[in-house]
Amino acid sequence: MTDSCALLCIDMEKAEGLRRARLEQPVAESVAALAAALGEPTRLALARALADGGELCVCDLSWIVERSEKLVSHHLRKMRTAGVARSRRDGKMVMYEITAAGRALLNVLLPAGQVRA
Repeated sequence: MTDSCALLCIDMEKAEGLRRARLEQPVAESVAALAAALGEPTRLALARALADGGELCVCDLSWIVERSEKLVSHHLRKMRTAGVARSRRDGKMVMYEITAAGRALLNVLLPAGQVRA
């Protein structure tokens, strides 16, 4: 068995209706980028820590997820670029928090009860 049809048989009315209603490429790309922002285990763990702990510095996050500060900073930068986290400088520390979009995505990805309000 293969993953393609052996016969071309398009249900034109249905297929054309769905084609007209499909996601436009820019929308699909932005949603895919948002989903990819938490599509890596360390980033998912960081998002969960931010959702549960509020604003945290890179040092705290590194300790929580048991990864190097350099790696955590790398992942947080990706999360910030995607819009699921935001940062602010507080003296020599960089503080991070999850955004509303990040929290909403986390609530979709994790089973009920896995994210605190």
